[in-house]
Order: sequence, then structure tokens, then C-alpha cells
Amino acid sequence: MTAVALIGYGEVGRILAEDLRQAGHPVSAFDLKLGDEATRGPLVEHAGTIGVRLARDHAEAVRGAQLIVSAVTAAQAVAAAAACAPAMGPAAFFLDLNSASPGAKIEAAALIEAAGGRYVEAAVMTSVPPYRLAVPMLLGGPNATAAQPLLEALGFSARVASERLGVASATKMCRSVVIKGMEAMLIESLTAARHFGVEEAVLASLAETFPGIDWQRQGSYFFQRVIEHGRRRSEELREVALTVREAGLEPWSAASTAERQAWMADAADRGVFGERGAPGFARSADWRVEADRLLADLRGGRA
Repeated sequence: MTAVALIGYGEVGRILAEDLRQAGHPVSAFDLKLGDEATRGPLVEHAGTIGVRLARDHAEAVRGAQLIVSAVTAAQAVAAAAACAPAMGPAAFFLDLNSASPGAKIEAAALIEAAGGRYVEAAVMTSVPPYRLAVPMLLGGPNATAAQPLLEALGFSARVASERLGVASATKMCRSVVIKGMEAMLIESLTAARHFGVEEAVLASLAETFPGIDWQRQGSYFFQRVIEHGRRRSEELREVALTVREAGLEPWSAASTAERQAWMADAADRGVFGERGAPGFARSADWRVEADRLLADLRGGRA
């Protein structure tokens, strides 16, 4: 069995924990939300149900772990590496799943390597929930090849992209310009179309131009994911913007997408889509329900 420490016990961390525990691996975890009475309850309940040991801090979580998986927000990626590095064992791998820029990954790697750990860059290339532990990911850095057999034995679907740090993350970041941009554009388009009563014509036109996509279903999926995870997505897009800027381009698209994602997160935090975590929260099979809630909020009311 392999001792695994999860830094970040959000949606991704909990999914990984469930699969790792089902396979019998000991799992410890730490999340900043454990320090807040308003947010710790669901994490404690989930961990207790599946047998995850919750730690008081980063150091307690990683001590003795053979693999540390960092799955925090993009803004916390470097800070998480700094907090874990001093307590890591010399042979432990630090798998950085965070959607951060190549520059941030290189900075995090320097902190881990200076403390004697083995840093591995990872870029998760699609949504985690459908694939769970086996979500496709690209690995990068000098330790990627050494880490791959361990990750595959645990059930990860990992492929080495490059021994050079930043390549895997650049791939993910450039992809996100399109994927997260599509989310923002479709939400903006369909909400405006709903206001004008032209949504059926817009959907029909999209289907004619791109017949391989079920736009009704795609719209509902995008609304759900962005309402629930818009804050995390907006942080990722700010990292995407940094990546684009490192290439010498002004990141107009990425920056605008970050603003739209954050706008949706703000609306969710205000309760526009219902109480977060409640059964009806952002779970409609029809995107029109959520678009109508947005429009009602914009008019000063609540749906």
C-alpha cells in the first residue's frame, strides 16, 4: 500500500480520496477550510465516512507520505508547496495538479527540490468527475518518468509530456483559453438570447454550424459547472492570462473569460441559483432555469 497525502480536500481531493481508499491505500488530507467552523463540517463528515485522516496542518498531512497530491486553487499552488516542503520525506513525490502557469510550477518545483523532495508537474486535461482517479493527465519535469509507474499502480492515467518543467502546464493553459472561454461565451450568449426570446434560433444555428455538439446539453453542463466552480475557474484563467502574457501576447480572451467566470461565482455566492449544496442548486437539466435566475437578478429580483 502507498501512503498518500492530499493537500486540498475540495471536489477533486474528495474524489481521489474515495478511489484511493477503496483500493486500500492510507490517505491523509489537509484543507484550509478545516480551520473555519462554517466550512469544516462537510469535510469532516466525508473523511470520517471513507476513513481519511484529516491533519491539523500541511506538515502533519505530508509527514510519512510517499506521494503528496496538491489539488488547491491556482492562487494557492506555490504557497501549498512552500508549506509542504519542509516536512516531506526525501524520496516522496509531490504531484502538483493545480491549474497554474508554467512560471508558478517552476517556482513551486524549486521549493520542493530545495527541501529534498521530488516535484512532478501534472496537467489534468479534462473534467475530473467523469474519469475520477483515472482522469487523463500530462506529467512534466525531471522526476516525471520516475513517478509514472507509481501513479499508474495507484490508478492514475498519466503520460509523460516532457522532462522540462512548464511544458505540461503550458499545454493545459493554452487548452483552457478555448475550453473555459467556450463556457463563458455560451453562458453569455444563451442568457442574452433568453432575454430576447431567440434562444431556439440561436441553438438551431449553432447545431447547423457545429452538428457534432448537442448544444442544449452542453449549455446545461456549462451552466452547472461554472455556477458551482466559477471561483476556481476564474483563478485558473488568471493563470492562463499570465501564461499567454509570457508568450508575448496580450491575453484579452483569457482575461475576459476570468471576469465572466468570477461574475458567475459572485452570483452563486449571493444565492442567485439557490442555496449552495442544496438539492436544487445548479442541477437543472435545462440551462434556461439558471439563465432565468440570472436575468431576474439583473432586473433586481430573485427567481
